[in-house]
Amino acid sequence: MVIVIAPHAASIGDENAITRAPALPNKMEQRSMQRRRFKQTDSLEIRLGDQAERLRKEAQGTYPGVERERLIQRARQAETAAQMSDWLRPSAIPAPK
Repeated sequence: MVIVIAPHAASIGDENAITRAPALPNKMEQRSMQRRRFKQTDSLEIRLGDQAERLRKEAQGTYPGVERERLIQRARQAETAAQMSDWLRPSAIPAPK
C-alpha cells in the first residue's frame, strides 16, 4: 500500500492561505539573490565544441564502462547542440527587398 502525501495548496476561501504564503525576502537576502552577469567571449558553438572535445579526451583516458559511455554521450550531445545552434543562427544573407 502506497500513501502519497501532497503539500496543501491554498485555494479560494481558504482561511489558512495567509499562514501558508511564502515569506518575502528581507533586504539582506535580496542583495545576495542578485544575478551575476558576465559577457561570454566565445560563441555558444565554440564553447560546445570545446566541451565536446574535452569530454572525448576524458573518455579516452577512462576504462570501458558506464562512465566512459556517459562521457561519450555528453560529447555527442554537445556536438549536436552546437550544430542545432548553428542551424538556428540567422544567416548573413540580407532579407529580400
